[in-house]
Amino acid sequence: MVDIERANQEAVQRFLNSQPVLVGIGKALDVIPGMTPKTILHAGPPVTWDRMSGPLKGAIIGALIYEGLAQDENQAIELASSGEIIFDSCHHHNAVGPMAGVTSPSMPVFIVENKTYGNKAYCNLNEGLGKALRFGAYGEDVIKRLKWMEEVLGPALKEALSIVGEIDVKNLQVQALMMGDECHNRNRAGTSLFLRQIAPGLVKSSLPKEDVAKVFEFINGNDHFFLNLSMAACKATADSAKGIKGSTMVYTMARNGTDFGIRVSGLGDKWFTAPAEKIRGLYFPGFGPEDANPDIGDSVISETIGIGGFAMAAAPAIVQFVGGTVKDAINYTQSMYEITLTENNAYRIPYLDFKGTPTGIDIRKVIETGILPIINTGIAHKKPGIGQVGAGLVNPPMKCFEDALIAFAEEYNIE
Repeated sequence: MVDIERANQEAVQRFLNSQPVLVGIGKALDVIPGMTPKTILHAGPPVTWDRMSGPLKGAIIGALIYEGLAQDENQAIELASSGEIIFDSCHHHNAVGPMAGVTSPSMPVFIVENKTYGNKAYCNLNEGLGKALRFGAYGEDVIKRLKWMEEVLGPALKEALSIVGEIDVKNLQVQALMMGDECHNRNRAGTSLFLRQIAPGLVKSSLPKEDVAKVFEFINGNDHFFLNLSMAACKATADSAKGIKGSTMVYTMARNGTDFGIRVSGLGDKWFTAPAEKIRGLYFPGFGPEDANPDIGDSVISETIGIGGFAMAAAPAIVQFVGGTVKDAINYTQSMYEITLTENNAYRIPYLDFKGTPTGIDIRKVIETGILPIINTGIAHKKPGIGQVGAGLVNPPMKCFEDALIAFAEEYNIE
């Protein structure tokens, strides 16, 4: 008989022991395992072009134009549907990406190493809110910004990091939680802390003064810049707990705008999917629920390891962005202790007397309590090419957890 409690203790201890550190910035084609010149990675579980959501298709159209593989929207659609492009989940390549999550060969990516267990994770750089590739926009301004990120921002950060040395991302996350972030939809403190760390390297770099100024302005003007770095850190943490025999702990949650998927430590690489849910949220002027695409993105890796929506009590100001009240934010965090294995030993919440965040989702507890993980997230327009239309709160489908528990019982001969 498998010892589930011991297995879960080992799995969640790996989350707690993980030490994700930023060790480099590189070109996706050069550093992401399995990347090819005609590979496009996306958020969530695997999905074929014909089933892709509007914002994911929009982001792929933009990526193909950005890479020079297509000249316009029509060429991009023709190429995407031809079978010539390899589409795959970021998670199958040790990577994550927010919203559509589209990562193409030329994009600069963060390289984060889990110093405790030696595994690495990757994430592209954050473009900012609104009309951005990750929300499905692909206008000229979007492509121009991506090119600047490839040619100026990425190399600038790479050189700056070589000067200042490796950056302890978990330490930045811990500090950010003390300063009012939850490290998913509120990243103002995290971005500020990162900028303080990297600033001396930028100033000492060989870059033209104008480029250094533009990099400062870009990061300073994008409160979400830290999100992608934090996501890579969360991915490096989460993957360390993969494959613990007998564990019912979730180590992946992800969505592609069509499906929501989870993976469970004791069940390896197998995905358990169900249709992605609609988001309850606040909308930008001129938009409403009828414009929204279902839930999308890999940023739920944040909640998977105990921050994001699970740490909303640390970030009361976030309700102005995603909706609800401060009391709601606190209650969301409190309810997550019902479905998790432990309190985090590093991520702490000042308002709860520095109690550790709820960490390690147990599929058994989700089924027993009927409580689903809480996720805060951006909202993308359902049509390609438009972009972000709001932000809000969402839960995974219960079916993912039900199917996973049935499969677990079958795998381990539990009646």
